[in-house]
Amino acid sequence: SLAPPPLRGRRRRSLDSVRCSASSFSERRHAGSPSSDDVVELPLFPLPLVLFPGAILPLQIFEFRYRIMMHTLLQTDLRFGVIYTDSVTGTASVGCVGEIVKHERLVDDRFFLICKGQERFRVTGIVRTKPYLVAQVTWLEDRPSPDGADDLESLASEVEAYMKDVIRISNRLSGKPEKEVQDLRRNLFPTPFSFFVGSTFEGAPREQQALLELEDTATRLKREKETLRNTLNYLTAASAVKDVFPSP
Repeated sequence: SLAPPPLRGRRRRSLDSVRCSASSFSERRHAGSPSSDDVVELPLFPLPLVLFPGAILPLQIFEFRYRIMMHTLLQTDLRFGVIYTDSVTGTASVGCVGEIVKHERLVDDRFFLICKGQERFRVTGIVRTKPYLVAQVTWLEDRPSPDGADDLESLASEVEAYMKDVIRISNRLSGKPEKEVQDLRRNLFPTPFSFFVGSTFEGAPREQQALLELEDTATRLKREKETLRNTLNYLTAASAVKDVFPSP
């Protein structure tokens, strides 16, 4: 029997739509961007998902304590920490700032938000837990590659090639017309591109969290390349089976 790799066919739809979203992942930083030496207090929103720098996240806020948080944020900073949590591993120590770029307050005091991922952070201490979680954090950045390190441009190009193949075979398996996959990188530098790739791995949040926590772009791209290669092997085998045993 065919055992799917860590990123199973559940990701096909998200990978198929990546052409539309890569443009939001730029390396530009807003004025006053924090440095890695800063220690600040940040309200946290634990969620069963992983936000990457540059990614767009729609949220609907209905729980009372987070409605309180939104009222405060809309009068102040518009920024809060999104941090992954699940029932098995608990709450992660590394997350990503979500900046509110659009919001709508509904009649029953719920909020609909559109957020964009900004800086990554590491939790260093808890300030308070009520009415909502506030933590002390430091900022996380990828370390510069040492001289003679892996060619990041070549790695990024290899990852893009695997992504294109995964999309092409996914489209074939789902019965969509085969067509050439357009440019996925959209002139992104390797680091924001590595975040973009990680954001497409929906359905595997623990793998996404591991990618988010890495502080080396080359290591992140290599891990993504291996995951995409495993996914491609699985999809190629599934496509071969479909050719031998076509649906009636």
